[in-house]
Amino acid sequence: MSAVHGIRRPTRRLYSAAAGFAVAALCAVPAAPASADGFAGGVKPTVVLVHGAFADGSSWNGVIERLQRAGYPVVAPANPLRGLASDAEYIQSVLKSVQGPVVLVGHSYGGSVISEAAVGDAQVKALVYIAAFAPAAGESSLELSTKFPGSTLGPTLNNVPFPLPGGGTGTDQYIKAEKFHDQFAADVPGSVTDLMAATQRPVAASALKEKATRAAWKTLPTWTLITTEDRNIPPTAQRFMARRAHAHTVEVDASHAVSVSQPDAVTRLIELAAQATARRS
Repeated sequence: MSAVHGIRRPTRRLYSAAAGFAVAALCAVPAAPASADGFAGGVKPTVVLVHGAFADGSSWNGVIERLQRAGYPVVAPANPLRGLASDAEYIQSVLKSVQGPVVLVGHSYGGSVISEAAVGDAQVKALVYIAAFAPAAGESSLELSTKFPGSTLGPTLNNVPFPLPGGGTGTDQYIKAEKFHDQFAADVPGSVTDLMAATQRPVAASALKEKATRAAWKTLPTWTLITTEDRNIPPTAQRFMARRAHAHTVEVDASHAVSVSQPDAVTRLIELAAQATARRS
């Protein structure tokens, strides 16, 4: 989906030891689906896409279409958004159903989830963070979003109580419909964001406050896409997390909903991570 008027054309800055290769790959416009050359047995890794808060699996639709066209198996599970540990356990159960190597991708809070879920899973060969949290042990998503100035998410939230299974009350958080476009997806047409706002999945406030216990990015090769027009996770916070993860990093002028507004850029970075797994195999 193309960006609407008023948003700058995407600029990309790549920082990694493999910068020369990555820049060439990012600038290339594929004329046909990528071949399986270089992949063990001619089989490409499965890409598992984990969405974050205020979204669902359909937020990956443009990316899924491109990856499937290039021959990648894709799974985009429903992230429960109930609690970091339990969400990670659920994604771990999904990973167990996948045969062969995996490139694990997380958007937003989904980044926190994949950081926990991938620990100890030998099938996961690469992590890709798309405008995402990459917490260290002891950090929460909420803490990282407020570590640096720039997030305007708080005032846009609507807090809704819900009953907890064992008794008591939790709090679900939604972005107010009238605030959704500007806050979450300013470079996506209003006709699309109206639908996204109506179908958004809430996150339990406690999930954003729950501290990580593990960090898979400490041991796994990592790629990060930073969104410079992000109003949920400040770009400075994204850069901080990318640097300490020693991630191969790309920056694009995009909103938090970059998988919707710029699926080509997201897909290219995922393919770079997948191709790197072939070179290491």
